[in-house]
Amino acid sequence: MTLARAMQGYVEQMGLQQLEGSIATSLPGVRFFRASRGNPRQPLTYQSGLLIMGQGHKIIHLGEQQVAYGPDSYLVVGVPLPLECEAHCSPEEPILGLAVDIDAQSLHRLVEQLFPPESPMEPCRSIECGLSSVSLSPPLLGACERLLGALTCESEASILGPGILQEILYRVLTGPYGYVLLELARHDSHYARIARVLGRIHRDYAAPLTVEGLATEAHMSVSSFHRAFRQVTRVSPLQYMKQIRLNRTRELIQREGRGIAEAATLVGYNSPSQFSREYKRHFQNNPRGHQTNS
Repeated sequence: MTLARAMQGYVEQMGLQQLEGSIATSLPGVRFFRASRGNPRQPLTYQSGLLIMGQGHKIIHLGEQQVAYGPDSYLVVGVPLPLECEAHCSPEEPILGLAVDIDAQSLHRLVEQLFPPESPMEPCRSIECGLSSVSLSPPLLGACERLLGALTCESEASILGPGILQEILYRVLTGPYGYVLLELARHDSHYARIARVLGRIHRDYAAPLTVEGLATEAHMSVSSFHRAFRQVTRVSPLQYMKQIRLNRTRELIQREGRGIAEAATLVGYNSPSQFSREYKRHFQNNPRGHQTNS
């Protein structure tokens, strides 16, 4: 069985033939996504975790880096990243995939088992820790197929699901880009420090955050923080916060039906003219162009 067939079976059993977007599964931290319409290159935010593709094709643009991924491949996204993405699919062959959160406790437990104190962890190859498409190994592919089978039954999901997720995390951790997860597990690494700051930004994006305050939280000087932040995210802290706020505003307008002024205020904008200007520059469209017709 291919992963695409396993995902198609999940769609049929769960009645998700009309799903556009993502939906929570019966297992916490696992979401299933489906899209029958492609989209041109556009800004959005990839949350941290594992993205496992069963069908369809996407191209990610992160700064000067371009990453294409498709069937039977996965991405290890160590930190939330504002980027640009284009999707290629059709109603006959929609995009099908899984998004799996990285459980911090499970990660640290596995790292402690794989790398006891007397066995130093392999250093990350660079602070960026990259964003690359990786082919699913046969054991990882099998684990993903078993996870999809378990997700169709609530009791199997609750009893067998956690063990399957543990296996998936292990397979990724010991795979070609497992070093990204290893770097997250290093509490004092620059990558882990920036990851914690990014978590703070995503929780409090509407607050008046400052670069100086975030550098202090990371226990870094402003210059070191700025340099490390750009290495990890490809943008400056101020650019990152702006992109997160604007992406969140579009979600509020499109998905939640919020008014433009209300959405701008909710993400921390006090000046309507500044908001409109930055929104149009970021999305190449004004906010009214993203309002739903209700």
